[in-house]
Amino acid sequence: MKPIIVGIDGSQAAIAAALWGVDEAISRAVPLRLISVIKQTHPSPDDYARDLGHAETSLRKARFAVEASQKVVKIETEISRGPAGPVLVEASRDAEMICVGSVGIGRYARSILGSTATELAEKAHCPVAILRTESDQPPPDINWIVVRMTDAPGNDAVVKYAAWEAKLRRAPMLVLGGRPDELTEHADGEFERRVQDWRQRHPEVRVYPITTKHAIASFLRTNDERVQLAVISGAEADQLARLIGPPGHPLFHHPECSVLVVRG
Repeated sequence: MKPIIVGIDGSQAAIAAALWGVDEAISRAVPLRLISVIKQTHPSPDDYARDLGHAETSLRKARFAVEASQKVVKIETEISRGPAGPVLVEASRDAEMICVGSVGIGRYARSILGSTATELAEKAHCPVAILRTESDQPPPDINWIVVRMTDAPGNDAVVKYAAWEAKLRRAPMLVLGGRPDELTEHADGEFERRVQDWRQRHPEVRVYPITTKHAIASFLRTNDERVQLAVISGAEADQLARLIGPPGHPLFHHPECSVLVVRG
């Protein structure tokens, strides 16, 4: 019964992450645990009271938002002390997935994001969902889940998570093929066989293969497909800043794209 954990900091992005995590929790029949982190030490009792009050208010608002969705899920709340990144990394040891909001990672991911999402992407002990919240547009008719399929160790688990999300979100799955360093832009027989095998095992998921030598971030930069979620491995976490760029930046054509980093 490992929970779905959501980092709550009082932002609208965190509430969006909590709402995204609801379906994850329901689909697994596990609790949704909302965690707010306050400083380890405080210079005065008043500073501690302000910090604690902000955490309690943030959790209360997130809980109300989840309850307003009218979806039946067990909600747990927790206030922890320490640096947000390490606290959430430790919490991920006992989590099915951990979700955080993002308003867009800038050029220097660690400084702009405050390192929390970056630290989770690099060190968490479970999958990490980093949710985008900029787009106010209604969901399009086609809103892809995108993943790269290779013969690398651990890739099967990454594709399996992508298929799970495609089923959960009722979305088609765009599968990019082969190893970037070995591929040309021509079809690869082994990749085609691998895709066909997945289609047979997951007939309920709409799978569309594309043979390309580009990594997901590079592919999305030059293509206009509407993507709601990119699923990557922990080894691909260096793509994070290119997948989740600053809002309104002309280089980022997919402002609604969230990222799931499969770790653990």
